[in-house]
Amino acid sequence: MKSYVALLYSIVLGPGRRVVMADLRAVAETLGYRDPVTIGASGNLLFRAGEAPLAQIEAELEAGFASRYGKTVDIILRDAEAWRRLAAGNPFPEAAARDGARVHVRVMRHPAGASDLARLSAYAIGGEELRIVEGDLWMHFADRLPSEGKLLGQLTAKRSGVGTVRNWNTVARIAAALEGGG
Repeated sequence: MKSYVALLYSIVLGPGRRVVMADLRAVAETLGYRDPVTIGASGNLLFRAGEAPLAQIEAELEAGFASRYGKTVDIILRDAEAWRRLAAGNPFPEAAARDGARVHVRVMRHPAGASDLARLSAYAIGGEELRIVEGDLWMHFADRLPSEGKLLGQLTAKRSGVGTVRNWNTVARIAAALEGGG
């Protein structure tokens, strides 16, 4: 058995409807995944399963989610070791220690590259910094809240590929949970 981290792109199903984390754990159990645990209420799922290609497990989770909710949602998967590398690769550790809500990572299904960084840099204003580490896009929002800038609006699947954003506090909580049982 291997430990995995699954991140939902969105937990909003429509006006007034959100994914309940207990239901997300139930989807994982229905698929035969073991020991599902959610971190926070924003679609972060840890579970154990037999070793398989990430794309296969992503597809199974996405199909299980669509079956239960009638809506397709992108789900990004990492195994525990890859998540540990992601957390250790934070290029803004001092900023994260000061305020983890101002450091974000967009976890990508397919790696972002230099052309993505160049395109997105045009939207980084007010001291915002961008870095790509192992294909994931890290962002430091130094002088404003992430929602106050233009950068997050560029991070759609159509413009930037399939991925989902988590702040440092969430990344660290997931890493700590993996250390406790993964």
